[in-house]
Amino acid sequence: MDFKEKIAIIPNFPKEGISFKDITPLIGDGKAFQELIDTMAKKLKELKVDYIAGPEARGFIFGVPLAYALGVGFIPIRKPGKLPQETVSITYDLEYGTDTLEIHKNAFKKGDRVALVDDLLATGGTISACAKLIELAGGEVASIDFMIELTELRGRDKLEGYHVESMVQYDI
Repeated sequence: MDFKEKIAIIPNFPKEGISFKDITPLIGDGKAFQELIDTMAKKLKELKVDYIAGPEARGFIFGVPLAYALGVGFIPIRKPGKLPQETVSITYDLEYGTDTLEIHKNAFKKGDRVALVDDLLATGGTISACAKLIELAGGEVASIDFMIELTELRGRDKLEGYHVESMVQYDI
């Protein structure tokens, strides 16, 4: 299936000059969503991961069904104050400021293999911070997987040294 056919392009959203890639038609189509998850799971099965991790909220959309399909656990990466147990955190730079993410300190045993999953790779800042956070918590990032990659923004450059996959690519 050509997953691009199921992604709506919304020009000038959320502001002028942005070409928004809307995944809601794809995830709203049961057969397409199932095929997407099955395709991603097949690739990840070969890597023998112990966990899937994903940042809130859109990383949860793909991460939870992938974890289910692989029979492994899902580990949420959240904004500060959202996780009830002791956490490790990382603060990283944004274009205009900083942000912080957290994960449970006991999420992994040393060396657990983790696939990090999110909807979109743009500049790579957030997902790079997620990968470092997994490593701080003792996990090993086996793969970083996306539904969409905006290749012109060169997010892969921030993920050098990691195995990176994306299902569909757009120049921008």
